[in-house]
Amino acid sequence: MNKEPYEQTNSERRQELRNDEEAFRLQQEEGRLEGRLEIGRRRGIYAWIINGIYFLVGALEILLMLRFLLRFTGANTQNEFTQFIYNLSAPFMAPFSTLFISPTSNSVANIFDVNILIAIVVYSLAGWLAVRLVKFIYARP
Repeated sequence: MNKEPYEQTNSERRQELRNDEEAFRLQQEEGRLEGRLEIGRRRGIYAWIINGIYFLVGALEILLMLRFLLRFTGANTQNEFTQFIYNLSAPFMAPFSTLFISPTSNSVANIFDVNILIAIVVYSLAGWLAVRLVKFIYARP
């Protein structure tokens, strides 16, 4: 029996099969890594959005709390800092400004503004709902 020159021996064929199998495993691993990178990107975007919502709502809460403290302590409305806080928080207080009549103490300067407290609660709930919505959207596969 004479072998043809193009006929592969068993060892050569086994080596070729091993190489094919290794190439296939390498492709599978690359696919898994690409999937993990995509998951990492999605998690990064998710975290960025959640942290952004928390930051914005927290900054708004601090601003409204400063407004409440300035009104409660009777801060001078001619002061630049007081005017700055009032002007900065005015757009956020507009929906709540006429909700209730705020009780005052003996001196009219000290005002316990219930509207600001309600705004703080409402904006906190809105922030919480926004976070839950983002979590709901990103929880989908």
